[in-house]
Amino acid sequence: MSDAMSAPPPMEAQEDNAAKGLTAGASQPEPGAARGLWSDAWHDLRRNPIFLVSSLLIVFLIVIALWPSLIAAGDPQRCDLSRSLEGPTAGHWFGFDTQGCDVYTRTVYGARASIAVGLCATLGVTLVGAVVGGLAGFFGGFWDALLSRLTDVFFGVPVVLGAIVFLSMISLTGIWPVVLVIAALSWPQIARITRGAVITAKQNDYVQAARALGAGNGRMLLRHILPNAVAPVIVMATIMLGTFIALEATLSYLGVGLRPPTVSWGVDISAASDGMQFRNAPHILLYPAAALSLTVLAFIMLGDAVRDALDPKLR
Repeated sequence: MSDAMSAPPPMEAQEDNAAKGLTAGASQPEPGAARGLWSDAWHDLRRNPIFLVSSLLIVFLIVIALWPSLIAAGDPQRCDLSRSLEGPTAGHWFGFDTQGCDVYTRTVYGARASIAVGLCATLGVTLVGAVVGGLAGFFGGFWDALLSRLTDVFFGVPVVLGAIVFLSMISLTGIWPVVLVIAALSWPQIARITRGAVITAKQNDYVQAARALGAGNGRMLLRHILPNAVAPVIVMATIMLGTFIALEATLSYLGVGLRPPTVSWGVDISAASDGMQFRNAPHILLYPAAALSLTVLAFIMLGDAVRDALDPKLR
């Protein structure tokens, strides 16, 4: 009985106790008075009007992207040439485009492709960049030099120019070629941020304590380092999501991104870009452009609010 009671705790408990002791400091806070990084950030975000407004707008956009028929009962592909370039009327609030399609319906349905490209590209960029940057920052030495030089190579390729070249060379259509090209050219920024955050986190005392207690590389990276290095990655990914939505619209405007019959804001802006049509019927350009601008602005505002909440220096 005495041997069992005097046995040392397992390594996992020792690591957790060491981490708690090193991060708590010599003086223990009063019960219920201390908050962690994430709970403290959430406490600040709930009181930030910019976060609340941008979050509500993003939730609304995601809902109409998933279920556009909730607010638009028409068919975005149904057109009537006899109504080409007609202005707003009862039942058709945004008027008709060059082909006689309802601009309101196409603007609502256009959210699906544009937001899908932004979300999928951001997910791919975050996964690739976090893996490359995390491994480079954690192992250092040869691996850091190799992965950093690889990152520099991709940094040297302008995203818009590279996307134009690659998308012009392939004949595939749809959102996936656009997503893959954007993700393949945009991950170095996330990799740089992850590398710096991992290098900073692995110098902390609790990581050194875990290493001294015999924790393996995988355990230290996944349990002790990445949870404390993920905050700047989340902030950058949120801001990049809005940037990727704008990038998709740019590529579609140039004719190498999404193409008809896909319905997206970039496709509609490209179709309405003729100067004569804009002078005669400005509504065919203003509404999809306004929807695109509001969406990009909402994600950038959300990223700024999250950055302010997660960065103690900005409080």
